This record gives sequence, structure tokens and C-alpha cells, in this order.
Amino acid sequence: ITWLGHSCFTVEHGGYTILLDPFNPEMLSGLPPVEVTVDRVLCSHGHDDHNYVQAAHIVESGAEPIQVTAIPCWHDDEQGAQRGPNTVHILEAGGLKVAHLGDLGHLPDEELTKALSGMDAMLIPVGGYYTINAEMAKQIVSLTEPRVVIPMHYKGKGFGFPVLGSVEQFTNRFCSSTVRWYDTNMLELTADAPHQIAVLQCPLAK
Repeated sequence: ITWLGHSCFTVEHGGYTILLDPFNPEMLSGLPPVEVTVDRVLCSHGHDDHNYVQAAHIVESGAEPIQVTAIPCWHDDEQGAQRGPNTVHILEAGGLKVAHLGDLGHLPDEELTKALSGMDAMLIPVGGYYTINAEMAKQIVSLTEPRVVIPMHYKGKGFGFPVLGSVEQFTNRFCSSTVRWYDTNMLELTADAPHQIAVLQCPLAK
């Protein structure tokens, strides 16, 4: 799992790579443009900071070792009346499941909670304003109990929309012993990975 900034990740398994929620670099100062070669692109919704498919060079290899499940939900807590729809993507390969929540804007109902429960990793927005905030993200983690939690869509030093909250507003809601601060933007997810809040290092524009 590689974080490219904001809500954008690549997830790779067996040489097959999926790009999730690529952003338009003109919208997000401080982040380098995303330029990657992948097998598939998934976007949670149609906003420019999540659906900039021009960032990807797509090579269709034929094999699809990563199973993808798309679950419709909302970008706000008014069933899309404010910001429209959102799609949660669940990726499964090698006996591991990863959920990317996109710009989820509400607490999950019973059906979505069940679908998200027991993930090996959850990529979750925490910055609020356009999506769920730190407290709501904490509630979702408590409801679904993922093994590894990777926060995204927040404001950091030198990157992110100024209106967003910081990642510390999220991590401060957990025991410090469960929070791990990485010096890289990559995490290799394994079946025996310990429970943790994994704060990946954001790549910054040079």
C-alpha cells in the first residue's frame, strides 16, 4: 500500500496495481503530481481531487488478482443532497482485505458497518469539512475494528486543503502505543501485521 497524498493510494499484489482516487495536482499545493503505470483506476466520486484519471497510464494485463467490491454510499450526511454520492471500495487478494472509504460523509448504517467489519487495513478520511471528521472516523474504527488504520484526507505541514483538520486530531483519540509514525509512504500489509494506526509519510513536492 503506497500513499501518494490526499486520498490517493496505489495497492499492489502479485505485480498487479490499482490506483485509488488520484487528484488533480493544480488543486493541491505541496504534493507532487501523480504519474504512475497501473492496471486499473478506481475513483470514489467525481470531484477533481479524487478522479483525476489522467494521472495514470493504464496497462491492461488481463489477469485481475485483486477482487474489487464497490459499495455505494454518500459524500455527506444528507444522502447526497449536499455533495452527492460516494463509493467505498474493498480490495481483496492473498487472503487480505483493504477498504478505501473515499470521501465518506456519514457514519455507516448497519449494512455498511457489516461490510467494513474486520478489514486487514482501512484507508479512512479524518480531516472533516468535506468528509467525516476525526471523531466520526474514530467511531467508525471502533464499530468495524480494522487491524491496520491508515488516515488520509487531512492537512499536514506543507500539504492539504487549509480547511481540513490535522492527523493529530485523529491519532490523539487513540492510545499512543497503538499509533505508529512511518518514515516512508509505503506499508507492506501481511497476515500477521499488528493492530495499529499507521500514519504514513506524505510525499511532498520538491
